[in-house]
Amino acid sequence: MTDRINQIIENEHKVVLSHIMTPDMVNFSGTIHGGHILHFLDQTAYACAVKYSRYNVVTLSVDQVLFKKPIYAGELVSFFANVNYVGKTSMEVGIRVVAENLKARTQRHVMTCYFTMVAMDEYMRPCAVEPLALETEEEKRWFKEAEMRKAVRIDAAAKHKELKK
Repeated sequence: MTDRINQIIENEHKVVLSHIMTPDMVNFSGTIHGGHILHFLDQTAYACAVKYSRYNVVTLSVDQVLFKKPIYAGELVSFFANVNYVGKTSMEVGIRVVAENLKARTQRHVMTCYFTMVAMDEYMRPCAVEPLALETEEEKRWFKEAEMRKAVRIDAAAKHKELKK
């Protein structure tokens, strides 16, 4: 486990944040309120993008937030973040969310989503980010998938703009 932790710490485009889910986070259905998870997701994306770019960042978009499985009070939820793609000023951060029942020692993959973060200079203007070095086949696949998601977002925005005319 120590080797895995050191790999994450030493890797400039990966971050893991974990939070224990407390009873005050429960919604009317008895599961953790999605708003709390969205808050943690945004914090994780921020930390990952800032660690990589070394700039302040803002959230531009959030893609594919699908709550596949419920999360319960008492579980430890870990957010595994990775910079998948870097454009000129933006980065896509992919986040895999895993809920762990600490007593039963079981883990569930509860969601994966993607945040687009934009690097900002000291004057709050978008600024250039260093290109992403793709070292593994998995990283190359994530980069191509991120390019596809970006193309879908651009296409959807163009279609929406056309509908408004």
